[in-house]
Amino acid sequence: MMWRSGEVVSLGERWNGCVECRVRLDGGGQTRALAYTRIVGTPDVGARAILSASAAARGLGTGGYLMVVALPDRLPADPDPGPGHIVKARYTPLQYMTMGADEQESPWHDLLRHADSIEGMPVVVADLHSALPAVAAAIRARRPDARIAYVMDDGGSLPAWFSRTCARLREEGSILGTVTAGQAFGGELEAVNVHSALLAARLVWEADVAVVSQGPGNLGTGTRWGFSGTRAGENLNAAAALEGRPIGLLRMSSADARGRHRGLSHHTATALTRVALVETLCPCPVFDESELSGLIGEDVRALLSTQLDSLFECGRLRRVDVSVEGLDEALASSPVPLSTMGRGLAEDPLAFLAAGVAGYAAADAL
Repeated sequence: MMWRSGEVVSLGERWNGCVECRVRLDGGGQTRALAYTRIVGTPDVGARAILSASAAARGLGTGGYLMVVALPDRLPADPDPGPGHIVKARYTPLQYMTMGADEQESPWHDLLRHADSIEGMPVVVADLHSALPAVAAAIRARRPDARIAYVMDDGGSLPAWFSRTCARLREEGSILGTVTAGQAFGGELEAVNVHSALLAARLVWEADVAVVSQGPGNLGTGTRWGFSGTRAGENLNAAAALEGRPIGLLRMSSADARGRHRGLSHHTATALTRVALVETLCPCPVFDESELSGLIGEDVRALLSTQLDSLFECGRLRRVDVSVEGLDEALASSPVPLSTMGRGLAEDPLAFLAAGVAGYAAADAL
């Protein structure tokens, strides 16, 4: 751990559960920091702040923020007594107590007590959180009234509050909300694991379709197995175990400089062919004469064709070719700016077209 302390000198943007701060450090200089208000309270200018700095110091995974650990002179009051005994981020100094959708004190306990099926609900499983708004936009382009639930597992950010995407999509009515599964927390519904999260999405929210991914942030080591996205295969297994319709979103890129992620990502190939054990629908983009299609070079198309031929040697994966027609307009209409690894729609169109056709396939399955 790397610790810092300082004084809040200004406040910035606020969104669901978060406040941006600027902190003058005791050792000199100023820094950006992020406070989760439901854990540390709401900072004011002049408040003393204790910060964790390790990830930001290494340029990793926190959006350049130091994280506010405590406002020691302004500790929030204890919350009013309420239901819930689920502890997440367990046995860490910031373990968070909440109410799970299916626990004994929950109003939905009886509904979920013997629940065992999501009744054929399409479940789009993605590797990266950045796919969510593109999937939602594509589903709504085909089925404007579809009820879309987002299930966030604990492969990336644990607090759902970190995601401005989730907050904005819910505000705009694009998704019903977020169900946080496993050690992840802060969703409108909480769940013990992805299985109970999918059941809650279907039975509590009456969702028509679910999108599952890790939260913001992605851990990778440049090795075959050392990445957080292996859980995409496990999430497909969960969807099938609950009698859902698993849809594997193929992570693609036309701009990633790393060869292992160019065209079809090796993360997708490993998760779908080695971890997923169930028949999975895999939508593949069929390019047209649109502007976004025109941005994808022939070299990438040729590479992708070879990679897909290899991927579908796995007999469990069912290829469906989906036209990207109309996706230019659908993706441009997203209420959330599309961005993956710092690249927008024009910089990496293949990433979002691949997410879009997965959304089309989910809409067509309704």
